[in-house]
Amino acid sequence: MNRGAGILMPISSLPSKYGIGCFSKSAYDFVDLLDKGGQSYWQILPLGPTGYGDSPYQSFSAFAGNPYFISLEELIESGLLTKDECEKADLGDGNSYINYEKLYNNRFKLLRLAYERADLTEYTDFSEFCKINAHWLDDYALFMALKEKFGGLPFSEWDESIRKRNPQCLEKHRSELKTEIGFQRFVQFLFYTQWAKLKAYANKKGLKIIGDIPIYTALDSVDVWASPELFELDENLTPTFVAGCPPDGFSADGQLWGNPLYQWDIHKKSGFAWWIKRMKHCFDMYDIVRIDHFRGFDEYYSIPYRDKNAKNGHWKKGPGLSLFKAIEKSLGLCPVIAEDLGFMTDSVRKLVKDSGFPSMKVLEFAFDSRDTGAKNDYLPHNYSKNCVAYTGTHDNQTLISWFESISKDEKNSVRDYLLDIYTPDQKINLPLIGLLMRSNADTCIIPIQDYLGLRDDARINTPSTLGENWKWRICEDMLSDDLADLLLKSASAFGRQRNFGQTSKKV
Repeated sequence: MNRGAGILMPISSLPSKYGIGCFSKSAYDFVDLLDKGGQSYWQILPLGPTGYGDSPYQSFSAFAGNPYFISLEELIESGLLTKDECEKADLGDGNSYINYEKLYNNRFKLLRLAYERADLTEYTDFSEFCKINAHWLDDYALFMALKEKFGGLPFSEWDESIRKRNPQCLEKHRSELKTEIGFQRFVQFLFYTQWAKLKAYANKKGLKIIGDIPIYTALDSVDVWASPELFELDENLTPTFVAGCPPDGFSADGQLWGNPLYQWDIHKKSGFAWWIKRMKHCFDMYDIVRIDHFRGFDEYYSIPYRDKNAKNGHWKKGPGLSLFKAIEKSLGLCPVIAEDLGFMTDSVRKLVKDSGFPSMKVLEFAFDSRDTGAKNDYLPHNYSKNCVAYTGTHDNQTLISWFESISKDEKNSVRDYLLDIYTPDQKINLPLIGLLMRSNADTCIIPIQDYLGLRDDARINTPSTLGENWKWRICEDMLSDDLADLLLKSASAFGRQRNFGQTSKKV
């Protein structure tokens, strides 16, 4: 990666009409702002369709796209919907937060109406899209049609014949649900057509898209339903063990994610075929891919399925470097960012180093009073070139709220490190961003909230909680010329303005 800078901004958080950020004009305007601001990267969150809890890290598919991100404005322009129909639909009454319940109940009605009006013979690329993506699209469209038929129930509660994919039962449902299957395919066609246009626009401006994928799939996903042999399941397709994290200083019970674990020996016997398909798909979508919970490839935490917390889990060995060698052999050198946050062991550090992938550094972790070691990997003067530095991620507090919440001693440590006793607490975000940007890290990614000095009402996610996450949206007037000027000054002052600086050998 070149020495550069970028912004972390979820698609869902963009300003736009009709309830949620999407691939509308606002997304193109945001690209223009990043371009004016001399930025090199736009990092987003996973784009998959979401289920219960609305987390983009718990998706119905590792390959499909989220229908919420389809621009209704574009469907109006193409004549599939009318402006009046979209404005009458109740998709939420505010621009600051997303109402997922209303989106679920009403946005799909509009998409179904668009499908009913679409003359597929006019969409010359549709059949080709279905053919190219058949390896995931056929099962996905059937899976989602079945979920609709069964009132949204998880596939674990479907009748055994369809849950276990009896061939005759599958064929029967394909015939009965032909219209709904067609709708699901068309929705994916719209998603990928619109996304490809937006990405091409960003790339033409010189911006690279950093995508994000969870290491695991959701339990209620087409990936598990269609390929149960790849996961640790019993004869009833119930998980035996699930993923999470052990207890630590932040959580006495640990984190119980509930995702099914991979049968890594089966993946290895296939030459990691499923993972190669997944990563190829990702690099068709993105320029760079951040893989969440990278340490799980070295060792992963295995928790008994019925447990109520993560206390009784144990560590097991993952596939290690062999997975990435197989991917590189098939796809070539892949630009990956390794999310290596959390508890680190020597073997995890070795895997990250041997992979050559840049690791992640989070500034908010640098001043934790519990870290009394002589060498703190998160302090900017210790960064290597081959890393991606963040003030915080989607899981962290905003910089301002973080600084307000830490102890007096930790605040003093921050100010001592900055050599700054004068900047008011409510404006400390900019000196901290400057601290990160002048580091040796090849790449700095700053959440848009931190440049704007927003507090935790603009936070994206609080781990291990439900109900108020993934909802924040930015106000359109915040994406101003003044913000573009600030981005440009920050990038240029520290040699991170696009096309400035030397090329790194890594990624």
